[in-house]
Amino acid sequence: MRPHGHRHNDNLDRRRRLRRPVLAALTGLGLVATLLTGCSREAPPEQAVDDFLRGWQERKLDQVRFVDGQGQQITGPKVAEEIAFLTGDLPTPAVRRDGEASVGGDAATAKLTVDWTLPGGTHWAYPTTVRLKRDTEDRWRIIWEPRIAHDELTEGDQLTLRRVSATRGAILDGAGAPIVTPRSIIVVGVQPSEVTDVPALVKQLETAFKAIRPAISPPIELSDLPDRMKQAKPDAFVDVVSLRKEAYQQIKPRIYDLPGTKFREEQRELAPTREFARALLGSVDPVQKDDLDANPGVYVESDLVGHGGLQGQYEKRLRGTPANTVVISRRNPDGKIEPTDTELFRTEPTPGTPLRTTIDVKTQNAADAALAPDPHRTAMVAIRISDGSVLATANGPGGGAENLALTAQVPPGSTFKMVSTLGLLDGGAVSLDAPVACPKTFTVDGRSFKNSNDFELGNVPFRTNFAKSCNTAFAAVAPKLGDTGLADAGRSLGLEATWDLGVEAFTGKVSTGGSPAERAAAAFGQGTTLVSPIAMAAATAAVAKGQWQQPKLVLDPAPPASAPAGPPLKPTSVEPLRTMMREVVTVGSATALKDVPGGPVQGKTGTAEYDDNPAHTHAWFVGWQGDVAFAVFVENGGGSGETAVPIAERFLRNLAAR
Repeated sequence: MRPHGHRHNDNLDRRRRLRRPVLAALTGLGLVATLLTGCSREAPPEQAVDDFLRGWQERKLDQVRFVDGQGQQITGPKVAEEIAFLTGDLPTPAVRRDGEASVGGDAATAKLTVDWTLPGGTHWAYPTTVRLKRDTEDRWRIIWEPRIAHDELTEGDQLTLRRVSATRGAILDGAGAPIVTPRSIIVVGVQPSEVTDVPALVKQLETAFKAIRPAISPPIELSDLPDRMKQAKPDAFVDVVSLRKEAYQQIKPRIYDLPGTKFREEQRELAPTREFARALLGSVDPVQKDDLDANPGVYVESDLVGHGGLQGQYEKRLRGTPANTVVISRRNPDGKIEPTDTELFRTEPTPGTPLRTTIDVKTQNAADAALAPDPHRTAMVAIRISDGSVLATANGPGGGAENLALTAQVPPGSTFKMVSTLGLLDGGAVSLDAPVACPKTFTVDGRSFKNSNDFELGNVPFRTNFAKSCNTAFAAVAPKLGDTGLADAGRSLGLEATWDLGVEAFTGKVSTGGSPAERAAAAFGQGTTLVSPIAMAAATAAVAKGQWQQPKLVLDPAPPASAPAGPPLKPTSVEPLRTMMREVVTVGSATALKDVPGGPVQGKTGTAEYDDNPAHTHAWFVGWQGDVAFAVFVENGGGSGETAVPIAERFLRNLAAR
């Protein structure tokens, strides 16, 4: 007896022989051509291949006909399921047919190119072959077998991607040394199955974390920990917080033996301290869902990614190109999928490129420490006067979540008397010793201006009005600036200029024109004028140097559009201004700085009202000592003598001591 398959072939031959007389008769009737072209022409194997490849790309194979290696029919959804398994953690590849299929009887083969785009943009492309079989209805079916995806794959195999991260490019300081380097952290976690009293554990952890010094800002929030523990598997490691090793050591005795606490030591790219230029530098953290969604095919779940600041802005440059290795995985006797030693593809990592900055570690540490005791949102910028290098950009508390040092847009208050005085001196409207009245109040167009604490000085030399920061005197002389005198003076100090630091910065907006009352307010830093700490630090450096130059922060890659230096300031204007700024410290509103070590200090205090509420005031101090100019800003800091000047004093004392 013939096998069933032979009987099937005999039946097919018999049907074909029976068709011949019919076709002959139809030929005589002139109808054969119509039948052959309109009814019986079979689809070519190329169409079946293209349908398969399109379905593979779309992950939908319902309409594609398959048989397995033994010739048994297999459904499209089943093949889609097997493809999803063998693909493993790789993305769907691009697959194309190369040329026409090769046909031999009821069998055909077609050549394919499979092209995987691996994370990081690496391509892994190679040729494979797909086989086809013609069924009893003269339709081509794809013979599904794992070797279509790769000729070394067999049933039950899976492709596994292994990633080796590239060495991340360092962010370098002004001396060329890495600021951010691999440092030890301790990841504190809990295992739900070992915790018997969740509220008690949360309370003990919160108490311990509050004992870390300097205090972590913002505070560690544990309100969601009970819910996360409830949703996790009993033996899971539920991440609580990552602490620098030195911070962990402070509280280790208080948390190590708590029921359910677990600890994991890792290496992270970190600055010398938690606060160190934190808002400027950004951070390097485990990849987040937003990163994966925004950069399909670039990251995998094990990657570390730069977030915020320079780390985020220059992520592509710093991260380099990771290595990608693809190996075959197979099920072990326990049913677990494990990688084998069969390696199908490999690339080597390309290290990231360093980023060179002007930051000076000593100055940055001094600035961070100066801000640390103040609970307000604070910012400070220090600039080397001789070459414009930004030595420090500090934000508080705890390094700051926002880089106010570079991007704040706030009124400058009386620090802007430095600018308006330059304009008045340029126009010959005032001199050091010419008397200008300082009454308790001064009214312009019905708007009354007053001094801090309602003081009055009487008719005193202009230098005294500057040193004591008399608002009413400046409101009175504001008309002498004319329509553009204040804006011209501000622009000569770099305000409103187009800068390119290699990172976002606000360069200021100077009030110009307006009503007489607006001009009076603008003369002492109120009205519509807005500045940032870096803009005021750069303006102060210009007064100290005698010429404005754009600050420098990112050196490599060099910003493509740095602003040219401004014209030299008039010696007849800038020298008297420097004298007055020295007297602010010796006999004026910043005498707390008179005895700081390191040489004489020049400066100007400022208290700036905002949101039209006299009770809401920012505090400022701008000044210089030696070759370092700086600006201090304290949001809602009250009087400058209460907050900004003490920060300046701590900064200068820290700088002298280090």
